[in-house]
Amino acid sequence: MDITLQQVSYAYAKNTPFEKRALFDVDLHIASGSYQAIIGHTGSGKSTILQHLNALLKPTDGSINIGDVEVKADKKNKQLREVRQKVGIVFQFPEHQLFDETVLKDIMFGPMNFGVPEVEAKRRAIELTQLLGLPEEVLEKSPFDLSGGQMRRVAIAGVLAMNPKVLVLDEPTAGLDPRGRKEIMDLFYTLHKEKGLTTVLVTHSMEDAARYADQIAIMHNGKCVLEGTPQEIFAHEERLTEFRLELPQSVRFQKKIEQMIGKKLPTICLTEESLAEELAQLIKKEREE
Repeated sequence: MDITLQQVSYAYAKNTPFEKRALFDVDLHIASGSYQAIIGHTGSGKSTILQHLNALLKPTDGSINIGDVEVKADKKNKQLREVRQKVGIVFQFPEHQLFDETVLKDIMFGPMNFGVPEVEAKRRAIELTQLLGLPEEVLEKSPFDLSGGQMRRVAIAGVLAMNPKVLVLDEPTAGLDPRGRKEIMDLFYTLHKEKGLTTVLVTHSMEDAARYADQIAIMHNGKCVLEGTPQEIFAHEERLTEFRLELPQSVRFQKKIEQMIGKKLPTICLTEESLAEELAQLIKKEREE
């Protein structure tokens, strides 16, 4: 499902002494089936953008098309409930949203609230529990008796149980150790591929954006200032510095290695694995020569 922002501006507490402009004339197109990263420093506007993607916020000016639904400030829309079913958001620390007495009831709550029959909601809960690597016996446990990692997976299952077409991830690895971060991000990437989801990752992690995204948009002071593929975005260190961002760790390593050997590698390496492969190819080539 496509999402298009056209000249979107947003002000918190509009027409009050506390009014604060958060977005300024943002244009952004998120193609159906793509993996879009939105990155930026704290206060750049990326979290405000996130809340527009399923109409939790409506633009002060401009418009957003979410699929075939147009959202504008001055337009009442009866389809917003449908939009919020199709666009699922995994917020930071999603486990804080758990509330029901059992894991099963918590996962079933969302779909049943949107009219899904109880039998179907239960089927989805069982299927997602297995998909997310949770033992089936957790379904009858209180979500608050689980480990932190298990709680996060239950919360994610609750979002996925809605069968969204778009999955929006708001710093989904916050608070996790490196191993947990990779497991969760790999899981989202697998879901993105297998279910054909449009995935939007809102993050300050250059590594996650480089590894997983097809397209990147950079937010800075409420404006979308740069768009492109990861290769295009991370080719311009000076621009990133201007927006108070850094290169991914693998690209920083690559630049140091290139300085040491006095030679440029043929491509920008967005992951440690691709950097290792390029170096292996370089060594092999030099030995053959």
